[in-house]
Amino acid sequence: CRAAMSPPKVVSCPRCGVPVEWVPGNHHRPFCSERCRMIDLGTWASEGYRVPVEESDTDGESLEPPGENR
Repeated sequence: CRAAMSPPKVVSCPRCGVPVEWVPGNHHRPFCSERCRMIDLGTWASEGYRVPVEESDTDGESLEPPGENR
């Protein structure tokens, strides 16, 4: 019994939004091209993307959660 082949998943390139097939043959996935992949890498390298950090009132005094101080 041969399983039916389903169509490949299609995602949007995170850089330009072009539809991209998520298949093993696409070596740039999830990007559409080497160009978009390198632009994105450059943005990370130049700190253009930032992970949000929640500021605390303790300024790093204690790394233990409240109530667990020894």
